[in-house]
Amino acid sequence: MFALIATLAIQALVAMAVLTPPVFAALAAPEIGVGANAIGLYTSLVYAAACLSSAASGGPLRRHGAIRLSQLCLVLCALGLALAATASLPLVLGGAVVLGLGYGPVTPASSHLLIRQTPPERRALVFSIKQTGVPVGGALAGILVPALVVALGWKGAALAAAALNIAVAIAVQPLRRDLDGDADPKARGERGVLTAIRLVLAEPTLRRLALSSLAFSAMQLCFGAFVVTFLTEHVGLTLIAAGAVMATAQAAAIGGRILWGWVADHFMATRQLLGALGLVMAASAAALSLVTPAWPLVAIAAVTAVLGASGLGWNGIYLAEVATLAPPGKAGMVTGGALSLTFLGIVVGPALFSAVVGASGSYRLAFLAASGCAAIAAVAVWRR
Repeated sequence: MFALIATLAIQALVAMAVLTPPVFAALAAPEIGVGANAIGLYTSLVYAAACLSSAASGGPLRRHGAIRLSQLCLVLCALGLALAATASLPLVLGGAVVLGLGYGPVTPASSHLLIRQTPPERRALVFSIKQTGVPVGGALAGILVPALVVALGWKGAALAAAALNIAVAIAVQPLRRDLDGDADPKARGERGVLTAIRLVLAEPTLRRLALSSLAFSAMQLCFGAFVVTFLTEHVGLTLIAAGAVMATAQAAAIGGRILWGWVADHFMATRQLLGALGLVMAASAAALSLVTPAWPLVAIAAVTAVLGASGLGWNGIYLAEVATLAPPGKAGMVTGGALSLTFLGIVVGPALFSAVVGASGSYRLAFLAASGCAAIAAVAVWRR
């Protein structure tokens, strides 16, 4: 129980750290000397760095333990936010890299810890509960950061979010003696970024899972990055209405992550459930592409809720399956290798989506392309 609470809190805070700069981007951009759309470059830098650090987390996990590595990640995320608060463009970009280096190893560390602490019959549910930390962090960023900006300014909000990360790093210290008992300071090897990726790609089932997550994560980020703009500019919703639709999808994602974990533990094999969720997200993304101003708001909300529950809710059972398939003692390393491919989808997906919209002038075509990729990934996961 303590392991789950600790990893959930850590996941929520690092997710909040990553999502804090986009909240105040419009206010910070003029001081930094860039346009507000530069937040896209910032986010890409964060996830590119996370892609590398997640793959390289196996060695540090073995030597220092999951809690100590998570503490380091929280400190790095705090430093990245502090650098953003300088309003100096080179330091802000460097802060994005530091933030990504801190974000990447958190999930491998939690998988390394939870796989040892959780009975197999509850594994999917526990991993899914832990992964609700991501939308919880997004909710914290959406609710808390604007209030901090009003009270402290955007620089003060960045520093306050950094302080919260430091506070959690200190709060989990009493758990380290019990939870990091498997740490071996003399452990060597498994340092290369490519080592973990090779381990994943060498096993056919892991390879299909990881490569499919590329498409699923691309769908997840494309939805999060573009749905509000799509609903306001092309469907004609007000910003408040579009925000409410997005909030409905996030709530569905939280509920979905927990529900899918329970279903995978009791009723359906995890890979079959992942394949089914991939088909649902493909179908709901295709339905979203058909939305017009004539659609009632409740129908639009229903489609986005289904896409939220599937396209934003698959992560927990995916990570549980990756950790289950990993060789004994290598759950953290294998998770890091798999996540490096997942993060690659996050880096590449929104850029490709934006390119399709720019070239065609159509969100419909972009959503349909994302839908097709998700459907192909779903079939690959389902394949025995």
